Amino acid sequence: QNGLCHYNQSEMLAKITGYVNVTSGNITAVKAAIYKHGPVAVSIDASHRTFSFYSNGVYYEPKCANESGTLDHAVLAVGYGVLQGETYWLIKNSWSTYWGNDGYILMAMKDNNCGVATEATYPIL
Repeated sequence: QNGLCHYNQSEMLAKITGYVNVTSGNITAVKAAIYKHGPVAVSIDASHRTFSFYSNGVYYEPKCANESGTLDHAVLAVGYGVLQGETYWLIKNSWSTYWGNDGYILMAMKDNNCGVATEATYPIL
């Protein structure tokens, strides 16, 4: 669409000066990045119907891929925790608040399920 850009540098709240790629497959490093820097962008395998229709609980899909080049969806890892003895990532999806649990999913850390820790990155502000 043609038009004017309404960018005003004086209203800029933060400037991204770079980014950090977290060591691939390193769950401890991804947890540390979330703790120290906030939300981390991650790639996941979202190709399974079980992901599309997730509603609650800790999601684990044994057929999920977790290797670079097999991941097909970008999401935001915003936290982590333990539910009934199972460690998980708190993931914010972009498919609206009508999907999952108000737009979020608890994804199992076990076996780097669906590749959460494979391609993680965060901005340097």
